[in-house]
Amino acid sequence: MSETLVSRDLPQYVTLGIERETFAVEVDVVREILDMRPISWVPNAPAFMLGMIDVRGTAVPVIDLRVKLGLPPAAPTEHTRIIVLEVRFGDRLRLMGLVADRVFEVTPLADQAQEPPPEVGVRWRSDYIRAIGRRNSAFVIIFDLAHLLTSEEAALVDAGG
Repeated sequence: MSETLVSRDLPQYVTLGIERETFAVEVDVVREILDMRPISWVPNAPAFMLGMIDVRGTAVPVIDLRVKLGLPPAAPTEHTRIIVLEVRFGDRLRLMGLVADRVFEVTPLADQAQEPPPEVGVRWRSDYIRAIGRRNSAFVIIFDLAHLLTSEEAALVDAGG
């Protein structure tokens, strides 16, 4: 069987960069990837919530992944992207935007090449991590969106959308 056919059967992920780390989200939840654009400020929002954007007539809350992960905010660059996800909050699907320093590619990550997240020694909360995968010789941190995007974000989505 060719490598192309085998890789199509593997789970696919969108890989993105925050500082020097590579993260991933399942491609099935990614609706689109946008260039950085003006974001409307939301009063009394938590520090990680940048505000709202309009995506084809729908208000979409936008989270700064850097701040959510406990890193300092950074000015957008030409590589900064907003990844629009369709996330399940309870029994409802909602759109949510995540700002990443850059987006790399859609890539397969074999389940057998994934390991549980370490309990210690990481710079961010380990409950945000579903698994650590490998792509070539590099580690890829696979987000656990259910934990990364908590009930606090669900309340913001319900209030805004």
